[in-house]
Amino acid sequence: MRKAAGRTAAAVLAGVLAAGMLTGCGEKKLDGTKTVATVNGTEIPMGVVSIAARQQQAQMDALYASFGNGSVNIWDTVADEESGETYGEQAAKDTLKQVELMYIMKDKAADYKVEVTEKDEKAIAEAAKAFMEANSEETIEELSVTEEQVKTYLELQTYKQRMYDAVMNEAKVEVTDEEANQSSFTYVSVSTSGEDLTEDDKKKKKEQAQEILDKMKEDPTGDMSEVAKAVDESYSALTGTFTTAESKEEDKDSAYYPKEVLDVLRGLKEGEMAPELIETDTGYYVVRLNKKLDEEATKSKRESLESERKTKYYTETTEKWLEDAEIKADNKVLETLKITDTHKFTIKMPEATEAPEEAEVTEIPEPTKEAEATETPEPTETEE
Repeated sequence: MRKAAGRTAAAVLAGVLAAGMLTGCGEKKLDGTKTVATVNGTEIPMGVVSIAARQQQAQMDALYASFGNGSVNIWDTVADEESGETYGEQAAKDTLKQVELMYIMKDKAADYKVEVTEKDEKAIAEAAKAFMEANSEETIEELSVTEEQVKTYLELQTYKQRMYDAVMNEAKVEVTDEEANQSSFTYVSVSTSGEDLTEDDKKKKKEQAQEILDKMKEDPTGDMSEVAKAVDESYSALTGTFTTAESKEEDKDSAYYPKEVLDVLRGLKEGEMAPELIETDTGYYVVRLNKKLDEEATKSKRESLESERKTKYYTETTEKWLEDAEIKADNKVLETLKITDTHKFTIKMPEATEAPEEAEVTEIPEPTKEAEATETPEPTETEE
């Protein structure tokens, strides 16, 4: 546990330094000494919530900017028409809830044999000091945070990360072969959707799809993409996977592939072409079942389902902790935390710092104007 603890503390250190230099400007300054909530009798100072909120605000702004949206204006947008609450006001409430949960996690850490060691505390103290030195007096005033509050925040983040791992590992989840087993296939989709298509156009597309199928029947092992392009340069073959057994519930694979296609695929033998064109509301499909059991796709699906169920367990567990805790929030104090489009904080990358002894630190990128973020896409098809 202690070796893992050292690595986690180092990761927290690197992460906070990466978000350490915040530039901000606003009109009304917070009072970080005020108590914004109590959790089981422990007071939460506004300064801790402030730094958590500004870090998240900066990360979200950087994320939107990375999508090419330029200047991001989301916080003043009304999120709830009935109450008139903005996204910024929602974000402030959500941040407080997250901080409340971190305090609860610290209280429950001993139950999970989670600890913050003296070595961790040293790394946290160094990170807090570096944070205060990296920011201007003006920004520190905007945050209304003390070095001690930064240390508290980093300690809470350390507990949160370790408690997350502990609770996730505690979850007992089971994924059956029926749920996990994946089959893989190759297909060509000839679309007939579109207002500009005439009946003659649709007829021609059906003939083209049939031509692709006829040629593939001659050699089912052939390159379907090559065959498709020989018929029309705009066509190509794609590969996909689906759950081998039909789900007892609504087939989630139907979100990606038409049910008509899946019904045919589940009746094919490995390496077999569908004997006929598959017609759907949007076009025609030529399909070949590649593997009845695709081991790589099955492993990925099993891991995905296990992670999904562990995450559900984590969410249910932590929500129960929040429900059972004695929490008293001071809404008037919370309302002084304004997250708006005119009050900006920007993440910048500082120079890399030397890592604590025996600690592993993720490499910090070269300094940039704003932190870059990438979105993890949904499972995608690949061209054959």
